[in-house]
Amino acid sequence: MTDERAAAPLFPPAPADKAELEEGTALTPRFDADGLVTAVVTDAADGTVLMLAHMNAEALSLTISTGIAHYYSRSRQSLWKKGESSGNVQKVQEMRTDCDQDAIWLKVNVSGHGASCHTGRNSCFYRTVERSDGKTHLRADGDLPRFDPGEVYS
Repeated sequence: MTDERAAAPLFPPAPADKAELEEGTALTPRFDADGLVTAVVTDAADGTVLMLAHMNAEALSLTISTGIAHYYSRSRQSLWKKGESSGNVQKVQEMRTDCDQDAIWLKVNVSGHGASCHTGRNSCFYRTVERSDGKTHLRADGDLPRFDPGEVYS
């Protein structure tokens, strides 16, 4: 990834003027105290929510400069190029930011198995939260794994 990092742009600080932040043309992401912005990722074709992740400035820069989704793994404390291990690379078709520039929305096409979840499923959101008989439980939505994570990540 060294070659990719060399092409990464830097971001100016967010403007103090709220109108400029919300209506201006400069991308000035508002990273949180940990240096991260939330990234919502959807399928460019059908709008399915695939995953929620985080980006630091380097991941956001690499995503912009390469057109391939990069994230920051909070659990591993490292940069992560989506699909580097599994082959399920996310090619960015459109990127948006919210009004106050503290969240990113990526619309992607997924290559490989077409799965975005490390469990092998299309989406990380494969269970619904339900309540019955006074208890809360999860119910799988029927989306079966598209690959064997044990094989791919061994």
